[in-house]
Amino acid sequence: MRAKIRGRHLNPGAKLRFDRESALPMTFPDLTPALRAAMPELRGRCEANVRMADLTWFRTGGPAQLLFSPADEADLAYFLSRLDPALPVLPVGVGSNLLVRDAGIPGIVIRLGRGFFDIRIDGLEIGAGAGALDVKLAQAAAEAGIAGLAFYRGIPGTVGGALRMNGGAYGAETKDVLVSCRGVDRAGKLRAFTNAEMGFAYRCCAVASDVIFTAARFAGRRGDPAAIRAEMEAITQVRQETQPVAARTGGSTFKNPQGHKAWELIDQAGCRGLLVGDAQVSDLHCNFLINRGRASAADIEALGEEVRSRVFETSGIRLEWEIERVGIAG
Repeated sequence: MRAKIRGRHLNPGAKLRFDRESALPMTFPDLTPALRAAMPELRGRCEANVRMADLTWFRTGGPAQLLFSPADEADLAYFLSRLDPALPVLPVGVGSNLLVRDAGIPGIVIRLGRGFFDIRIDGLEIGAGAGALDVKLAQAAAEAGIAGLAFYRGIPGTVGGALRMNGGAYGAETKDVLVSCRGVDRAGKLRAFTNAEMGFAYRCCAVASDVIFTAARFAGRRGDPAAIRAEMEAITQVRQETQPVAARTGGSTFKNPQGHKAWELIDQAGCRGLLVGDAQVSDLHCNFLINRGRASAADIEALGEEVRSRVFETSGIRLEWEIERVGIAG
């Protein structure tokens, strides 16, 4: 049996510490040689010190110590089964709901690639890899005349993110259409979940955070392709008119508190257009933060915290972040 890769062996000939306080702001020790040596059958791609600013919609933040793109589900399971459990692992999608802090992400970032993009039609059910874009899922359903999934046209993420966050928009959520899904846990074990076992709630699910979703099956109802496409076009138009879709943004910043809309609370607190450095609260939609071009992750996070503070002062409500903030502050 092959030994698992351990933190003390990651840099041959030297003991390597994974201390968040001592990590360098712009570069990390290269884990790639030790990983390749410990995992000779690995087929996916490993890259050291990858600029996460190139992979996130905010276009800011520090590097990932190592970015791993597995070839397929079996490759992901192989990788995780041989990785030291002490090493942090973070799965990411297309970076649409992610703020990477300025000093970067220590450990392993996993981004699903082409081996997870497939979408297959089976009657009124659709199978999709977790790396597939939500918009592609909606388009495939429309072409097949399957109604009920058009709302995914309004979610700028992947199937995996929709599973983790119970992604929803325009009156529908993932819990309404999911049949079942699969994933790989931190030990490399394949796991399967029914809709009921997902434990869906508003913008979350109850599945352990160490499970990386790999595939899902959805079900809709028979519909007219032309009518479904028209519904999707209407969603596209509404988004363009009401959201800063062309800006460097992370989508909806805060969850809607029960009985309230986050954007209304933010507007009532006088935060529309508020600036911190080069980060701004969108004038078009108050629940969107924007990088105007040179904003650091620290600027964006500070702006979000200022918004939370002002909303609490005016309403007594503490907004919860919907955007995932990860990594080390610069």
